[in-house]
Amino acid sequence: MNWTLEVVVVPVSDLDRAKSFYAERLGFAVDHDTDLGVLGRIVQLTPPGSGCSIVLGRGVVPEMPPGSLKGLQLVVPDLEKAHAELVERGVAVSEIQVVGPNPSPVQHPLDNVGFVFFTDPDGNAWAVQQISSRA
Repeated sequence: MNWTLEVVVVPVSDLDRAKSFYAERLGFAVDHDTDLGVLGRIVQLTPPGSGCSIVLGRGVVPEMPPGSLKGLQLVVPDLEKAHAELVERGVAVSEIQVVGPNPSPVQHPLDNVGFVFFTDPDGNAWAVQQISSRA
């Protein structure tokens, strides 16, 4: 049996501002934006190529302080290209960092150990790691 992680709730203070950031700045696809009336609202977005989406919401999602989610991580095959795209889209992103020695032989020196970091408008913290291929 496969157990797949499909959705992560990201706590934000302003749904429209967060939706704009994730869709326009990061290029996530807007899967749906559903107004549930008095029950609340749910916005689901998915990173390009990902099997896991994020959900922003009001009313029908768990209560968490906006900006309290830390350690979300995206994986890309080309960190230099991803970094350039983020900069081009106006995301305040760190320079590329190498975090520790590589644990195994790799095709590219940034594989496994290359990262960049950014936060969304509420302070939820994201990392982007390079993994060009998986065993």
